[in-house]
Amino acid sequence: MHPGKKIAEIRKQKGFTQEELADRSQITVRTIQRMEAGANTPQSFTLKAIAKALEVDYEMLLSREEPAVQAATGDIRHFMILFNISCFSYIVVPWVHCLVPMYILKKRKGLPAEAVQYCRTIIRRQVYWVIFLHLALLCVLGYNYILVSVRGSKEGAIAYIWPFLLMYFTNALIILLQHRKIRTTF
Repeated sequence: MHPGKKIAEIRKQKGFTQEELADRSQITVRTIQRMEAGANTPQSFTLKAIAKALEVDYEMLLSREEPAVQAATGDIRHFMILFNISCFSYIVVPWVHCLVPMYILKKRKGLPAEAVQYCRTIIRRQVYWVIFLHLALLCVLGYNYILVSVRGSKEGAIAYIWPFLLMYFTNALIILLQHRKIRTTF
């Protein structure tokens, strides 16, 4: 946020007019108007005088984000990481594990639209994983059935453990890649 916008916000919170702030900081009203409008970038001595008049830290006027916004951003990142890790519930309940992140998302209020959309994408990927897992197992079943019915022997049959393990490790990789994206995006 531009320092001028922060100054205007804090000034209004404290109940000062631009004229009162000008008197307290010994800066012209026109300078304060231009700073708040974003027409000019204030000098450091001007910001120090305004910070003293508003009774706030000089660094607060310089920071990019307000402390509440920084805390909220860290909170969103923390939630997104835990949300993504909840997808590892597929290890315990592979067929309905998508319900865990769905429940977590439903209980969490106040997330930005971008975060909610990405959470829905994560859930969708987990649903697709369940579908592909079942399709892989059905393909193995079909292959083994055709092999036994045509050849009459079990030689060359595929054990169900291999596609199952392949899908499990693939999902773990998907979750880890999502974790990496969350740490860089949110």
